[in-house]
Amino acid sequence: MAPSLGPLIIISGPSGSGKSTLIARLLAEQAWPLRLAVSVTTRSKRPGESEGVHYHFWNREQFLREREQGEFLEWAEVHGNCYGTPAREVAPLRAQGIGVILDIDTQGCAQVKRLCPDAVSVFVRTSSPSDYERRLRDRGTESEEQIQRRLRAADAELARVAEYDYQVINDDLQTALADLRAIVGPLFERNRDAG
Repeated sequence: MAPSLGPLIIISGPSGSGKSTLIARLLAEQAWPLRLAVSVTTRSKRPGESEGVHYHFWNREQFLREREQGEFLEWAEVHGNCYGTPAREVAPLRAQGIGVILDIDTQGCAQVKRLCPDAVSVFVRTSSPSDYERRLRDRGTESEEQIQRRLRAADAELARVAEYDYQVINDDLQTALADLRAIVGPLFERNRDAG
């Protein structure tokens, strides 16, 4: 019997919410057959990022060509750069019963939900908006202009929290990880029962 379709899990949250750390911790536990889809971006690599691990780094022309051919599950232009999730990063894994996490923004979530209504969405946030600014500054990877732009984007993203199936408050990493685990685990149980 073919495996049931792996769950598709969308995780969004403002810059500084800690969603990347939560995703990395969840994947490191290896509790379920779960992978992070590697998105495509036209932005430059940051220190410590690797091609095919953090992103596929494409030039704008290649991105636009693939977009015109309908190759993306979702795409958006954010902070002047293009981001997208190629369908080929997701469909083959799900067909094998492997769950796929999409680390995407609120625009992308809405697009994926239209194409994949079975997707489960999780919004990661902190209880205090001032935490985003502190965390962004602590990272030391962005200019003041970039920080301000990300904070404005955070306000816009927070306004769309109600569109998500779940919220995870990331004030304490271990608590947030336990909350995320409690969302993801039953998705595999449900798929096994359906299969």
